[in-house]
Amino acid sequence: MPLRAVLSFFLCAFLLSASGCTGIQPSGSGSVSSGDEGNTLQDISGTVKVHFIDVGQGDSILIQSGKECMLVDAGTNETGAEVVRYLKSLGISRLAYLIGTHPHEDHIGGLDDVIHSFDIGTVIMPDVSHTTRTYEDVLDALIDKDLKVTKPVPGTVYQLGEASFTILSPTEEVEQQAAAAGDLNNLSVGLRLTFGSNAFVMCGDAEALSEEAIVESGLILKADVLKLGHHGSSTSTCDSFLQAVSPSIAVVSCGKDNSYGHPHRETMDKLAAEGITVYRTDEQGTLTATSDGSVITWNTGSGASADTGILSDESVSEGKTIADNNSYVLNKNSMKFHLPDCSSVEKMKESNKIYFDGSRDEVIGMGYAPCSQCNP
Repeated sequence: MPLRAVLSFFLCAFLLSASGCTGIQPSGSGSVSSGDEGNTLQDISGTVKVHFIDVGQGDSILIQSGKECMLVDAGTNETGAEVVRYLKSLGISRLAYLIGTHPHEDHIGGLDDVIHSFDIGTVIMPDVSHTTRTYEDVLDALIDKDLKVTKPVPGTVYQLGEASFTILSPTEEVEQQAAAAGDLNNLSVGLRLTFGSNAFVMCGDAEALSEEAIVESGLILKADVLKLGHHGSSTSTCDSFLQAVSPSIAVVSCGKDNSYGHPHRETMDKLAAEGITVYRTDEQGTLTATSDGSVITWNTGSGASADTGILSDESVSEGKTIADNNSYVLNKNSMKFHLPDCSSVEKMKESNKIYFDGSRDEVIGMGYAPCSQCNP
């Protein structure tokens, strides 16, 4: 056995022994309460914020609900300190949950920085070791803080303030197959976050093998927002999974001019064919989605994207009802815009609607033509 593998094995054994565990323990099914208190950040009761943090070619997602927070991945070794600064800038001192989706450096590289910098509640990671210095650093940090690792069990529901999330992956069958093949991507922890009628799905770097198993599991997948698997690679976002999630917004977390060519053109074409709006951290920086349980409002770090027509500064919302006569409903499919009370709006598929608070000239400048019926 290679030296690194031996070291990883003994680190895992020591970690679990220090935690009073005999192995990485499943939390079981049903609802699990965090029981966390003590955050000093601002209470945002009544809303949930999901931050897709720009960490270059990697993933890091912060979720806030009331006064509770969780972090899914922490970017690379180089961006760990940036993730810590971002969280501290929001007044965060405690994370109810910390999830490392899988042991690749672009997802867990910054986890050791996060573990050393915050009080941590529940740590969720897949039951797999990896013989890299990055993985060993994470294990060392967990040992230093006397934290145990909880195995992800699909169907398990966890509470986060007023929101909740359900573990989607990896399924037992995929876990066995992927572990035997050393396929870390398909061991990714997947979850579906829900708040009111809004939902977000994010599955690390899970590829078609895991996505298809998630669909076959029968778990509810429908969501407003899908964080694309594997940074928009063509190996992820398979047809059956995309159809089951049926998002109106897709988020790609990737680096500028990355050597992998992410997101792949095949995936982007697939999203365009379904009329799905795309947000990208490489083009728009850190993305923040704020849900009040029925409306999701987006704030991006830059202006409109030439590729998607996405607007920044909370001007575009999903599922919003507009009564303002100076506001319009845009149809992404027909490229027409309408008054909110136009009869065509009622017949429009919700996934094709964009609710826009702005001037008529701005809408026309985005390439939309006025409806001939309501003549906005």
